[in-house]
Amino acid sequence: MKTKSILITLFFAIAFSAFGKNGKKEELAFIKENTLFAQQQISLMINALPNPDTANIETIVPYSIDGNDKLATCKKYWWTIGFFPGSLWKLYELSGDKHWLNQAQRWTNRLEYLKTFTGNHDLGFMVYCSFGNAFKLAPKPHYKDIIIESARSLSTRFNPKTSVIKSWNSYKSWDGQTMCYYPVIIDNMMNLELLCEASKMSNNPTFKTIAVTHANTTLKNHFRADFSSYHVVDYDTITGEVKHRITSQGYSDNSTWARGQAWAIYGYTMMYRETKEVDYLKTASAAADYFLKNLPEDGIPWWDFNVGQEGYTPGKNSYALNNPQKFKDASAAAITCSALFELGQLADKPEYIQAAIRMLHTLASPAYRAEAGKNTNFILMHCVGSFAHKSNIDTPLDYADYYFLESLTRYKKFLENN
Repeated sequence: MKTKSILITLFFAIAFSAFGKNGKKEELAFIKENTLFAQQQISLMINALPNPDTANIETIVPYSIDGNDKLATCKKYWWTIGFFPGSLWKLYELSGDKHWLNQAQRWTNRLEYLKTFTGNHDLGFMVYCSFGNAFKLAPKPHYKDIIIESARSLSTRFNPKTSVIKSWNSYKSWDGQTMCYYPVIIDNMMNLELLCEASKMSNNPTFKTIAVTHANTTLKNHFRADFSSYHVVDYDTITGEVKHRITSQGYSDNSTWARGQAWAIYGYTMMYRETKEVDYLKTASAAADYFLKNLPEDGIPWWDFNVGQEGYTPGKNSYALNNPQKFKDASAAAITCSALFELGQLADKPEYIQAAIRMLHTLASPAYRAEAGKNTNFILMHCVGSFAHKSNIDTPLDYADYYFLESLTRYKKFLENN
């Protein structure tokens, strides 16, 4: 505890010197201003949407913008459908305003059907960002039941032979030839929090055992020596061995996709919190060090750390092959920013918190935060969904806004507790 106290003191000496004499006061004001801005933007967005109580689910949940700069909404089982309700919960957490509690409940309740979905691994995003936040901030037994049933559904995709949760049912590589029949993506680490929470709620250790087993196998197979990450690892269901290491959304099979690296940092930080397994903390820290070391000057990553570099060649069917363009990905920054606030405290490393603060300020600057009433009423600009698929290039994205708001909540708690 003494060491932690010294480190926190050192942090304030370093961090707040960058923000003036009234550092803590000014930073709380910064959080409040961004909260108010987010409330204004999301209010405008809600006012432009159909009634969430009655409308078709595929017409109401914001995702991004389409090719005509109009609002794009989520399909029924689209992996990001839980982020907009999650953002409403974050606004309630930041503001304490019951208006946002009511909105969050309305939008979350529409997603109960997801609890039995077994079509892919994304239930963690779909259910935990919505019902997980709901249970934390306004707990109801019904929410608990939904989380547990969702964990059961997710668990059906775990195979003891491979020791990982299957992400997609199959995937064809950008080389046009390689077929993956048990693909596991680094993003899958983000679904493990649902299993850990459901294990506590149900007193069923099986859920957490699956989460730990998946995390251990991913640690073994998804990282290079420098702790940069592969996006997709394909397993043999008979032997359990790795068959392929490739990419789906990155620049090339051997490159480091920025958002994938962000998922790795966040996922292993969370798993350390849930288990206190030191190898998870070391992995999160090493992945974070790689991310921070390879950032461009403004601290916001390109969509892939190796885009356009010698030695990295996209597959023949990837849009990136003939378009080695560098676009920033604010979503990868927002995810990493949120993770670093937690990792810095768990690892007693003030430099991570300092990096998170700088990243958050950059995201909140005019370079990345939209003007009021612009950007189809999303908060952040300049994200990349999947460059290889020519999808959502330099657009807003619902999960960028969610993790930006989560970063604000984590920073606010840090300031209030220190």
